[in-house]
Amino acid sequence: MAAKNETVFTKDLANKTMRITRTFNAPLTIVWRAWTDPEILDQWWAPKPWKAMTKSMDFRVGGSWLYCMQGPQGEKSWGIAEYESISILKNFSGIDSFCDEHGKKNTEIASTNWNTNFSSDGNATAVEVVMSFKSEADIQQLIDMGFQEGFKMAHGNLDDVLEK
Repeated sequence: MAAKNETVFTKDLANKTMRITRTFNAPLTIVWRAWTDPEILDQWWAPKPWKAMTKSMDFRVGGSWLYCMQGPQGEKSWGIAEYESISILKNFSGIDSFCDEHGKKNTEIASTNWNTNFSSDGNATAVEVVMSFKSEADIQQLIDMGFQEGFKMAHGNLDDVLEK
């Protein structure tokens, strides 16, 4: 198991997946809320100096989270997460896509299936995200966009939020 506070990425190109694990020093209920409450998500989701801003969130099966990440010069990158399954305090999964401010998907950038799992060990909570892609090229496209560095930074932001 990875050391606490280290985000670990494991790519499985043969199966077109990327697994991301991170342990947070907070109880399960607090970490779950940080991933599912838009007011808290906006505090950590985007890597600094970018900021996340939720336009709408309906955290239920069939619902979605429409958000943007705004850069320091005002540039915006929109995303939508469409929830397919939710098991409270254990898991949620769905499809994550780049889109416009109305939620219309950008077909030039592949959508990704996310399966996000939570497990607790006392006051620490492990989060595992398994991302499934349609092709190895889709994995590489996301990596080339700086996803790994950005997600590590966002996890660091979440550490800061959880300390409050």
